[in-house]
Amino acid sequence: MAMARSEQGWFTRMAMAVSKAAGEPVTFGLALGVVIVWALSGPIFKFGDTWQLVINTGTTIITFLMVFLIQASQNRDTEALQIKLDELINAVKGTNEALLDVEQLDEKELDRIRKIYLEKAASARGSGGDDSDDAEHRTDP
Repeated sequence: MAMARSEQGWFTRMAMAVSKAAGEPVTFGLALGVVIVWALSGPIFKFGDTWQLVINTGTTIITFLMVFLIQASQNRDTEALQIKLDELINAVKGTNEALLDVEQLDEKELDRIRKIYLEKAASARGSGGDDSDDAEHRTDP
């Protein structure tokens, strides 16, 4: 069921590659090197406006583009995690299948469900035990 790399879109492949490369120590070293070279070149350019504009423009462009790549990677990772959690909910007997699409609910409904689980946790701590198998204590959202 795994998707072959060739079946992924160009943007997904590129975003994954850039995200992986951006997190490597060598990439940090290169960025640090660019900043050091820029700083050392300050006296040559008399710390002028153009000298400052070079680093400001470069970092702004890179930051702007990285926001979209990071968001794409985060969205993909979140979706994959959600699918895995849905599979676990679906596979484990006795789970609350109403939670399969909980990420689609609005904030008010999520807060209501969260409150139910917080109350269950407080009750379990208060009773000193785990009552997750006790059907009469089950609260369906």
